[in-house]
Amino acid sequence: MTAADAAPVTAADAAPVSAAELERAGEVVARVSKAFAAKVVGQEGLRESLLIALITGGHVLLESVPGLAKTTAAQTLAQAVDASFRRIQCTPDLLPSDITGTQIYDAQSSTFVTQLGPVHSNFVLLDEINRSSAKTQSAMLEAMQEQQTSIGGTVYKLPKPFLVLATQNPIEQEGTYQLPEAQLDRFLLKEILDYPSPAEEAEIIRRIETGVYDDNSVAESTGVHLDDVTFLQDLAKRVYIDQSIVNYIVQVIYVTRHPHGYIPGTMADYVQFGASPRASIAFTRAARALAILNGRDYVIPEDVKHLRHSVLRHRLILGYEAAADEVRPETIIDAIFGAVQTP
Repeated sequence: MTAADAAPVTAADAAPVSAAELERAGEVVARVSKAFAAKVVGQEGLRESLLIALITGGHVLLESVPGLAKTTAAQTLAQAVDASFRRIQCTPDLLPSDITGTQIYDAQSSTFVTQLGPVHSNFVLLDEINRSSAKTQSAMLEAMQEQQTSIGGTVYKLPKPFLVLATQNPIEQEGTYQLPEAQLDRFLLKEILDYPSPAEEAEIIRRIETGVYDDNSVAESTGVHLDDVTFLQDLAKRVYIDQSIVNYIVQVIYVTRHPHGYIPGTMADYVQFGASPRASIAFTRAARALAILNGRDYVIPEDVKHLRHSVLRHRLILGYEAAADEVRPETIIDAIFGAVQTP
């Protein structure tokens, strides 16, 4: 049985996207992108991933060395859509209640008062998530999945939109707790950031000298609000995706689980576990969002190919031989896509 025989389920029929809605979506995306470019130099992959996460309501895991504008990017995006933003610096002694919230005793009223934690914001930056303990990571990832927290037996819904940007530092592993593969799967995308080019780094210095990043500098209003984000999220659900592309996505994920029948044996041996159904869902959601970013109301196969590394690099589990031979997940992913016929 192949993935094409599995009769994948598509979203229910919805009203087609109108030209006016697509035009409005383009204007919103353009305004947010302009605000992003005003503060963040380069990092187009980061901009695209954050916009896709914003449109889909997913979360992003970032891997990079310090100083590559991750905090600035998240803060800028939050300001661009008039949303609340909180940054949490993860440390080994960070407790789950430091993130979700707790109850504090009020001596005057002789009652416990609920104090909501920083996770109750539209945008949450978890800096160096792998420095927090497994218990704290679990509390945060539960909030990401359930979109709620439970404090003192009472459930508190998280605000909408809710986007988590978690970062990992690949060059410092001492005193860290590696994220389990099952928890990594809950992130819609994983983006790896690289150093800026010499020209981009010179532009960063120029902007610092001119006061672009000063605290007292007034950011220009984009005119975009949370209602516009809700509009984009609702619109993305109605973007057309053909059944042949759904079959294409499912076939790719099928090959990640059974690589020996499709890619060279030496390369297939590196794959320990393939992607879960969350990968198929992530491809579908992210491809619809990417179509909106490109001004289309339909998904094309190139959207899926474009997203292949971001969606699969943290879901494809490679064995220790891959690490020993310095084989990157992206190499395996490219081979898998090369083995599946494009519709």
